[in-house]
Amino acid sequence: MLIIGPPGSGKGTQAERISERLGVVAISTGDIFRQNVRDMTELGVEAKKYMDNGDFVPDSVTNKMVRDRLGQDDVKDGFLLDGYPRTTAQVTELDDILASNDQRLDVVLQLTADDEELVKRLLGRAKETGRSDDNETVIRHRLDLYHQQTEAVVTKYAEHGILAKVDGIGAIDEVTDRVMAAIESATAEAAQ
Repeated sequence: MLIIGPPGSGKGTQAERISERLGVVAISTGDIFRQNVRDMTELGVEAKKYMDNGDFVPDSVTNKMVRDRLGQDDVKDGFLLDGYPRTTAQVTELDDILASNDQRLDVVLQLTADDEELVKRLLGRAKETGRSDDNETVIRHRLDLYHQQTEAVVTKYAEHGILAKVDGIGAIDEVTDRVMAAIESATAEAAQ
């Protein structure tokens, strides 16, 4: 399963909740990048340059990291991927990774939200957490990148018939209820 949506749409929060409820591993590329930045690894130093500007980390780095992660034993019975794929080239890479692991995607959840609401959310998060990649200029740049690149990913999964759109605005519990209903509906359709 994938969860996709613009920055600030609640992907991380909902991924944790889905993981707990369904008993699947949640894999966040953003968390992996931030951990590498904190640890000052070679990958972290390279990733930080892009993250601080609100740019995507290059596919070559991201694809290798995801391939390695999806090859681990804890994802054999299912996983929830958050933050990947973000480009159509990454969709192709993910298809290859899944095929080599004899896996496939059952559902792609898209959290939707208004850009202005997302800017407010992310500026609030920046004050709470002190994240260097959350200022208004960078946030708007990340939203522009999402609209330019990631929406093509959404279109691709819609064409495959596995996309479920969920409104990401509202109380966290309300969004979680909508997400779980969408998963249930999508998996019921896939089983038919």
